[in-house]
This record gives sequence, C-alpha cells and structure tokens, in this order.
Amino acid sequence: MHIDHVGIATDDAADLADMYADLFDAPVAHEEEFDGMRVVFLEFGDSYFELLEPLEDGTISQFLDRNGPGIHHVALETDDIDGALDVAREHGVELIDDEPRPGAWGHEVAFLHPKSTGGVLIEFVEH
Repeated sequence: MHIDHVGIATDDAADLADMYADLFDAPVAHEEEFDGMRVVFLEFGDSYFELLEPLEDGTISQFLDRNGPGIHHVALETDDIDGALDVAREHGVELIDDEPRPGAWGHEVAFLHPKSTGGVLIEFVEH
C-alpha cells in the first residue's frame, strides 16, 4: 500500500486549489461533484490532495462545524480492498464500511474508524 491522497475539508475548494497550485505547483488532476460535495484532486507526483467542499449538509459540513478546515482523512491505495478490510477485521479494527462503496473518481472506497486507528480516519481506495 501507499498513500493515495490526503483528504482536506474546506469551505472553498476553488480558492484552496488556486492557492495550492500557486504555492506547490500542484495542478488540478480531477474535479467533480460527488455525494453532496465538490471534490478537487491536486496532483503531487503519484499522490494527491483531495479537497472536500460541502454543497449540502453531510459528513464534511459536520466536520467543518466541529473542527474547522483541515485534514479529514488519509487514503491508502490497495489492489485488494476486500482483502484489506479482512486484514483490518482480523486486527480488531472497527470499520465504518463493512463493504466497499463507490467513491469519488469512480474508485471503490471503505473507511476505518478513527477510534481504532490512533485518531486518524483511514480510507482504503482501490482504483
């Protein structure tokens, strides 16, 4: 596995994307509206920043209300998301998603509960 992306919650994905593009020379690799969010992926070599802007009430708007803008999750790429979930179960990790589900950019995703992962929301992503 390797880090696929870091999810960052923000009130304004376009402004943050512009700043990061200028500051880090990180081009926009993909944009979409998905699951009540505007999602913008900025390319950093073989990984990404995923900017998450809520368009309606939901998980990201609740995160912003609670914590303000900042890192929301870390995503690890896997070639076998079902196998990765099985390994997590074997290690007693609490799962948010028992089964993979559709994610942004057409990927399959599943989240691990931060209570079981040192306070970090971990996402498995299979391209």
